[in-house]
Amino acid sequence: MSSPAGTPISADDRARLDPVFMQVILDTQAQVQQTQPAQTSPLAAMFHRETVTEALQGCAMLIAGWNQGRVDDAGLTRAAKALRALQLGELADRLGNLRNIAGTEG
Repeated sequence: MSSPAGTPISADDRARLDPVFMQVILDTQAQVQQTQPAQTSPLAAMFHRETVTEALQGCAMLIAGWNQGRVDDAGLTRAAKALRALQLGELADRLGNLRNIAGTEG
């Protein structure tokens, strides 16, 4: 079985950057949970719930990957796509920056 795709994070970087990573995730989760459907119809509400669920599941995947020493690509893509669907493009961009959280060594 191949290892999951993601940007690897060293144990030292993970320990140092954990508060930053978790703050981004917690902010994302809080903002997602405060969103409302764009329309009042039952169908709009159903799609909104599904999109919120996708964003939160993407965040959960990111946390799981982080605990394994990586920034999970699939979780990042899933969450960012859902955030954009919720009209939270700036937050999606902020989440996307997690891919570069460890910076470049050199």
